[in-house]
Amino acid sequence: MHRLLIAALRAGIAAAVLLGLFGQIVVIPTTASDEVDRFPPYEPFAVPYATVAILGVACVQVVLGAVWMLLDMVERDAVFSRRAFRWVDTVIGATVVATLLAFGVAVHLAVAEIPSPDDGMQVLGALGAAVAGAGAGAAFAMLVVVMRGLLGKATALRSELAEVV
Repeated sequence: MHRLLIAALRAGIAAAVLLGLFGQIVVIPTTASDEVDRFPPYEPFAVPYATVAILGVACVQVVLGAVWMLLDMVERDAVFSRRAFRWVDTVIGATVVATLLAFGVAVHLAVAEIPSPDDGMQVLGALGAAVAGAGAGAAFAMLVVVMRGLLGKATALRSELAEVV
């Protein structure tokens, strides 16, 4: 892989991690506080939902860190080794955790009596977003599992080729 492309990807990852930190420290707590100020009956839900959102962003940051390490392995031409599986498994694990968080939010929104300032459309929109997030997370986790299998086959083939040569 071209060094310039790897450098650009690393810059994007660094920017995304920093943006995520800003969201975790500033945006999510401020938004939760603003929603409680705007509609006080949301107060019992503000801290739990803000915590889940912060944890979800942390899962994305873990995935980005693992991708950074995989890029380092690509740069050193060491991606077809057993060490790469640790980072791919980290991506899978963080994705599953984020998916479970989204699924938990979807279940809670579906069964809880959450007050709504208007006609309930805000809760329905949040439920739709949580279901979509859980579905996208599950699909991504399955995709990475398939890619892990392909990495396993490629690693085995490279090992066999190295023995022959």
